[in-house]
This record gives sequence, C-alpha cells and structure tokens, in this order.
Amino acid sequence: MATHEHEITEPVDLCLPDGGLNPAAVGWSRKPLHRANLQGWGRTKRWEHWCVTTPTHLVALTVSDLDFLALNSVYVLEFGPGGREFECASIVPAARGVRLPDTVAGAPGSEDVIVGPARPSGGKVRIEIRDENAGTRLRARCLTPERLPLEVGLLVSRPQGHESLSVVVPWSEQRFQYTSKHTALPASGRVRIGSEILTFGGKDDETWAVLDHGRGRWPRTVAWNWAAASGRTGGHTVGLQFGGRWTEGTGSTENGLCVDGRLTKIGEELDWRWSVSDPMAPWTLRTPSSGQVDLTFTPFHNRAVHTDAGLIANRTDQRFGHYDGRIRTDDGTEIAVEHLLGWAEDVHMRW
Repeated sequence: MATHEHEITEPVDLCLPDGGLNPAAVGWSRKPLHRANLQGWGRTKRWEHWCVTTPTHLVALTVSDLDFLALNSVYVLEFGPGGREFECASIVPAARGVRLPDTVAGAPGSEDVIVGPARPSGGKVRIEIRDENAGTRLRARCLTPERLPLEVGLLVSRPQGHESLSVVVPWSEQRFQYTSKHTALPASGRVRIGSEILTFGGKDDETWAVLDHGRGRWPRTVAWNWAAASGRTGGHTVGLQFGGRWTEGTGSTENGLCVDGRLTKIGEELDWRWSVSDPMAPWTLRTPSSGQVDLTFTPFHNRAVHTDAGLIANRTDQRFGHYDGRIRTDDGTEIAVEHLLGWAEDVHMRW
C-alpha cells in the first residue's frame, strides 16, 4: 500500500529565511536530505540518540541541545534478572559547548560531535560521534554511580544502499519537527565497565544500532509513543520504526519497515494498545486499514523515568522486550516476526 505522503528526493532546507517551516520540506525521504537551518531560541530542540543492542546488553548514547540546557547521557542495561542498569547524565546550563550540526552528526559530509571533558570526573560525561570511512564511530567515557570507569567504543556500519526514514512533522508554520530514524545497522566494538570488558558484535553475537536524529521547534507539552526493533527474522534483516500520538492530525507519520535495507513507508497511523497501570503487559501495534503491521510486543524490562525539574517535566516508561507477529512490505512480501529485540515507550514531556 503506497503512502499518500510526498516523497522528497533532493536536498532541501527545513526552514525559510524567516525561520518558519519551509513547505517544500514537508514529506519523507529514504535517506537524510534535510538541512535543519533552525533559527531562534527557546523552543528549538536538537539531539542525536544512538541505541546499540546485543542479545544480552544495551548501550544508549544521547547528545541533546534543548536551548536553555543540554542533557547528555550514557545508559547501560544488562538483560535478565539482577542485570545491571545505570545512567550517567550531565546537565549543561545554556547548552554551553554543545553544538549539533544541521545534518546527521558523524555522517559523511557532516560535522563530528564532541561534548564533555576528555577525562570526565564527577557527574560529567564525554561523548564523541565521528565519521569514519566504514561508518560512524561512537565513543563515551564517564564514571558509573559506583564510580567505576565506563568506556564505550563502538563502530556502526553503513551498508551500501541501506535506507532510513526521514520525516517532517508539521504542527504549524512555527512548530515542526524533522526526525531521521535509522534501524538495523550492524555494529561492533566493546564496552568496559571497571575491569570487565563486554564485546559487542562477536561471531555469534548479533549487534544492531538504531539512530534517532531530531531537529525542530516544539510545543511546550507533548506526548508520544516510539517503538523500534532490529534483527534477523523470517529469513530477512528487519528494522521496525513506529511513532504515535505526536503525529496525529499533521498528515505525516514516522512509521516504516526496513527489510534487507529497503524502506517501506507506512502512511497510516498505527493502532497502539498498551497498559498504563501494568508495565509488563503486552502491547499490540497494528495498521487498521492496510494490514501491513500486526505485532505483539512483550516487555521484559521497564525503564521508568519520572522527573519534574521546573522547566522540564518528563514521564517516560520505556519498555524493552521482543516483537512477534507479521509485517508486509510494499511489494507484498509477508514476513513472520519472531522474538525481535526492541522497545516501545510511552512519553509525556513538558520542556
């Protein structure tokens, strides 16, 4: 089922000279083509969020510039009962020293991003996102809550011709978001926690990276769902990318399937069903009209972040788990999804 949305095939500026949304930028693309030439201060949000998963661990790196502050973090989760979970986060007032480029950080032709001191101490965090010939190099250093040194060194590959999903979501001429979601990217490297070394991407260890690149001017309050997964299933390499609530009524969605590197754009909003009171209850995600998505997500862990710090209030319940069900690509290929590792989140934000 072809989407009704406009496909963008040439580079385009996100904003007009006066800072408003460029009508020509509204649409979606199979690779990042937008230049986020944002202007103004106060409602502008920029971030790069990388999440890398193995069958046993997850590491997420975030560099964000929210205008009035930057929040940069490293999150580590070890799956299974009693597994380690911790976050190293650094708040930078007025986002001093944090500069994110107009295009995807660390991609060919874009700028690298480096934040934090070379030898971080206390609550400081060092994160590097750099372009290398083979892909994007991710590095991070900080001290864990137990004051153990944490070092992340990962390389995310860029397979030739691998497609992603970039979308502009227009709330109005002055409030809009450009999001570029990349799924099912092979990754490798290691993470050191104290004297322990975790190897990512060994011979029998599938390791996958997901990128959430965001640039936009946001309303004061917003709620959203985000779901993603990557891996091999049904004889294919599959990346799932779904978003909900925040796109309703805009004419745009951030829903798509990446199968063997080829994107299927889904133009209809998904029907999301989940329990607010029971974080371990299964979710269902379905396309109500096309039948392209019929999935059940079964969580095994809930990352609950509930804060109210004046300017920012955040209620996030991010469940990690597995997807089962079926999907269908634009060419009619039906794929059985079995135990595909990923996440689904329910977020309410004031910022």
